[in-house]
Amino acid sequence: MGIIHFLNVNNGDCSIIEHNTGRISLIDVCNARKEEKIIERMESVAGSGNLNQKAHPVNPIQYLRNHNINSIFRFVLTHPDMDHMDGIKDLVEEFKPANFYDTDNKAEKDFSRSTIYREDDWKFYKNLRDSNPQTDPKRLTLFSGDDNIYRTKNEDDTRPGDAFYILSPTKDLVEEANRCDDYNDCSYVILYEGKGGKVLFSGDAHNKTWEHILENHESKVSEIDLLIAPHHGRKSSRDYSFLDTLKPKLSFFGNAESKNLAYDAWNYRGLPYITNNQAGCMVVDANKPNMPVYVTNQKFANQRTTYTWYSDIYKGWYLQDIK
Repeated sequence: MGIIHFLNVNNGDCSIIEHNTGRISLIDVCNARKEEKIIERMESVAGSGNLNQKAHPVNPIQYLRNHNINSIFRFVLTHPDMDHMDGIKDLVEEFKPANFYDTDNKAEKDFSRSTIYREDDWKFYKNLRDSNPQTDPKRLTLFSGDDNIYRTKNEDDTRPGDAFYILSPTKDLVEEANRCDDYNDCSYVILYEGKGGKVLFSGDAHNKTWEHILENHESKVSEIDLLIAPHHGRKSSRDYSFLDTLKPKLSFFGNAESKNLAYDAWNYRGLPYITNNQAGCMVVDANKPNMPVYVTNQKFANQRTTYTWYSDIYKGWYLQDIK
């Protein structure tokens, strides 16, 4: 396996890793609804230019079922923002993940104002976070440099386990986030190493997170093959100099209005990217050489390559290799 899915889920994040061990990791969730059957669209109804896939988000619960994924080994909430936990209650009730990776944050949310998010999700999350003891799912708070069974090694102490490397946060970053009531810099940042290359999941990591990573994990993140862009690829008053070290061969952006996406930071450096609004969902085989990319929007694939084809394995159209 070693297959990565980056889902088109409105203005949020949801990624899936199908590990070589057969275990499944889900990183963040958005637009998950067990009572709604949202159809995955396989072609755009829009014209050229804006391909309008944001208007056709997928439901992660249905997406997992459609890909014959019926259990989750670990669910990682990178940080306590609602666009990363939209539907957490339904997701956990439907798939009953064995492990829940969280941070010891003290975030609170005000639902007295109108919001697209459900207060039930926040209450459910708070119960997971604050209940003690809490064992279903097993809640883990992990830190930079974690090296433990299933994540980075197997039961017999051989490597790589799930090749799942936690680069951030640190205890200090979490404590500072609690002091400042700003939780982007306590976000999990996770490196996955497939046989075909390296994939970096960035959550909403901000400047202090990248300072820590470059100081302590520079060799791991240099010349990344695929970057799941921080903060969905949005502008967020950040220093983008970390891209000079990462030099990703390809980046995935989530959904946002074009004026809010950090195109300039990538264009200035000549770094390629794909957005959910263009491609729909993106699927990458991280075990194969050059990590082939498939997308659920046929029109986008047709625009980008003259030799696309549909794969029943990845349930998408071939777009390109990452090289």
